[in-house]
Amino acid sequence: MGTEKKWSLGNIILVIVCLLICAICLIPMLSLLARSLSSSDALVKHEVYLLPKGLNFQAYTLVLKDAKYIRAFFWTVFLTVAETLICLFMTTICAYPLIFKELKGRNLFNVIITITMFFNAGTIPNYLLMKSLGLLDSPLVLLLPGALSVYNMIIMRSFFYGIPDSLREAAQIDGASYIKILWTIYVPLSKPVMATLALFYAVGRWNGYYDALMYITDNKLYPLQLLLYNILNNINSVEVATQEGFSSPGLTESLKMAIVMFSTIPILCIYPWLQKYFIHGVMVGAVKE
Repeated sequence: MGTEKKWSLGNIILVIVCLLICAICLIPMLSLLARSLSSSDALVKHEVYLLPKGLNFQAYTLVLKDAKYIRAFFWTVFLTVAETLICLFMTTICAYPLIFKELKGRNLFNVIITITMFFNAGTIPNYLLMKSLGLLDSPLVLLLPGALSVYNMIIMRSFFYGIPDSLREAAQIDGASYIKILWTIYVPLSKPVMATLALFYAVGRWNGYYDALMYITDNKLYPLQLLLYNILNNINSVEVATQEGFSSPGLTESLKMAIVMFSTIPILCIYPWLQKYFIHGVMVGAVKE
């Protein structure tokens, strides 16, 4: 007998909710894309909604020809890759020792690390600290302060708890050191959680601008988001926008949207490569210690 899938009221409601969520996520992106590809006249008359009118690629041409934007783009790519690698390394070497019951003071370390999730020195003390360390106007100020997320470290530690102790004990019997156990057992088995955390770290760095706004005055070190922040705030006048690197006249609303799209699309392209790990990785927090 063949089985037919019956749609219950609960399933129908779930599908409707999922479609609404997808629409909430997609409609703003479609609107941005349409506005970036529309003519100035259509934008001024507020005729653009989800489909472009008066197809125009001038905004994208202006962005691609601008040296300042291209430099900020590749600088942000470098920062994102470097920050992701540093954060994964720091998260791993912090989470790994905390799974060993024989580690003296393990509970104290857990408490101290967890406290940092809820208490922060504040903006001014952080600025004074960066200044005393000589990190102002340095690329390191965009990498080191955020090198470890306690929340993500707890996620990775929970994943490590889920790896059977028998694998580690067998390796120890064979004479493997703690570092070798980490590299040969825990790291290969942790691809789902590492891919998930890499996505979190990469998105955070790619979208970050506040740290650069606070600690960076050299515009050559501006990440992409800070450059866009300055441009979008000042683009209402051609003169100010020209100072930001766009010398062509006719800067319009479509240029704003093109800039936003260019800063959004690259990070969106990363997700399909990590999707096969992401679904499993996001469930790590449900693993009980």
